Amino acid sequence: MSARPAAGRVLVAGIGNVFLGDDGFGVETVRALAARPLPRRAEIVDVGVRGVHLAYQLLDGYDTLILVDATARGGPPGTLYVMEHESAATAGPAGAPLDGHRMTPDAVLALLGTLCAGTGGQPPRRTLVVGCEPACVAEGMGLSGPVSDAVPQAVRLVEDLLGASPEPEPRPLAGEAAK
Repeated sequence: MSARPAAGRVLVAGIGNVFLGDDGFGVETVRALAARPLPRRAEIVDVGVRGVHLAYQLLDGYDTLILVDATARGGPPGTLYVMEHESAATAGPAGAPLDGHRMTPDAVLALLGTLCAGTGGQPPRRTLVVGCEPACVAEGMGLSGPVSDAVPQAVRLVEDLLGASPEPEPRPLAGEAAK
């Protein structure tokens, strides 16, 4: 797998529930990333648990989607992973759930496949997942030590994936007014 997405529009989406401990990793990472200078072609969004919103936003046309999320794969807490996801174009309409509050990245991409089929839109050409092994996803706010320590590393990893000259100033998260 090539480390760099193509030069088209890139959406970096933080996913997770900040009320479930380390599940808030994606949200915290994109918040930190939004304070950094990034290429103009990159858009940062804190999706949280609004997976349906993400699926509709992707209809705006992005070449690459980078999802940032807590990802349990059996490694030590704080371990970072980069995985390439299969194209949303392969997801069938039957895979799109209706519960907008429990949408995993796979479910979002399945819904996107359904939306694209109905609208003639195109899903992102590439979908990458930057995941972090959680220590605890029980009720409670705040990341565990190992996951919190992984946030700056994840920010650098996403910056490396974006791989282009940064803009001179950071931008707010998508949907926030500039201060």
